[in-house]
Amino acid sequence: MSQQPELKKQNSTAHILSGNKITLVAVQSIVACIIAQSAILFWFGFSAQTALIDSTISILLLTIACYMIGNNLKYYRPEKNRYLLMLLYCSILASLWLIVNNWALANLLLNDPSYSEFLYNSLPVRFFIGLLIIGLMAMVSVVWYTQEDQKESEKRKTEAERLAREAELYNLRQQLQPHFLFNSLNSITALIGSRPEEARKMIHQLSDFLRGTLKKEDQQPVSLMDELEHLQLYLDIEKVRFGHRLSTEISYNESCKTKLIPPMLLQPIVENAIKFGLYDTTGVVTISIFGECTENELHITVQNPFDPDTSRPKHGTGFGLSGVKRRLHLLFGRTDLLETTSHSHIFTTIVKIPQL
Repeated sequence: MSQQPELKKQNSTAHILSGNKITLVAVQSIVACIIAQSAILFWFGFSAQTALIDSTISILLLTIACYMIGNNLKYYRPEKNRYLLMLLYCSILASLWLIVNNWALANLLLNDPSYSEFLYNSLPVRFFIGLLIIGLMAMVSVVWYTQEDQKESEKRKTEAERLAREAELYNLRQQLQPHFLFNSLNSITALIGSRPEEARKMIHQLSDFLRGTLKKEDQQPVSLMDELEHLQLYLDIEKVRFGHRLSTEISYNESCKTKLIPPMLLQPIVENAIKFGLYDTTGVVTISIFGECTENELHITVQNPFDPDTSRPKHGTGFGLSGVKRRLHLLFGRTDLLETTSHSHIFTTIVKIPQL
């Protein structure tokens, strides 16, 4: 959040610089046109003063006309197939420019009879040149402002999609907690009477787990080490619930310690493994978690035994795994980052995290 004001300041500065650059180019173009027209009139035999006055008045008035139509098109643009109205508007504006220009020049250069005749004879040419330049300005303005509107529309669309994606990610995260919390509270209630020390220990563990969960609400990726440390808090709580029946094996390649992973991504996967590994059996169950990495991806493998007669791992993607798959799709735009297989009474979940 602290970067947003700085980003807005940079965008504002860039906008000002862009505006200054456009203004400079416009001024240079105006000066160049005045010089060019003065040179043409001087070539026709008029004095330098007469040529400069004619060029300056004509070009400045034409600039005002171009500014008027450009500014008007900023707020109103003709609908499709209604560009005849645009041509009419340009013709009216060119006519007004010609009238004002002719009046100004006729009053400023009264002492030059040859110029007055030239001015009268050049009116048709001046009109069509003015219409051409004003029309060109109109077309450029329409294209420019249309592109600006499209960019702004795309920006709003992208921002809306980002907000919707963040909201869905937040909802997915929130849905992971309630049933786990209820199960933990039920276990604490059951332990209070018979094993108060374990109940107290479980309360502290639950408190640490929830505190760590709150710290990870910003959706920023964390290192594999941080994720496994937080996962261990969850496993400690589950071990209090299931006692000696739950055993875990966690290992990873040393090169993967600093690889990044979305926060709390592994909990629903491990919870799914515990559900299908322990709920329908009575013996000791070992949940294996192994991390390995390639140059561009981090692979986490979670395995649990299951009883094919009492559980259905091939259909057991429930909310936990489907939520993880949906979350990975929202974050990375891919649907192949979660794989599940079952072989020889072992259910395996492999999650792949691209390292951007």
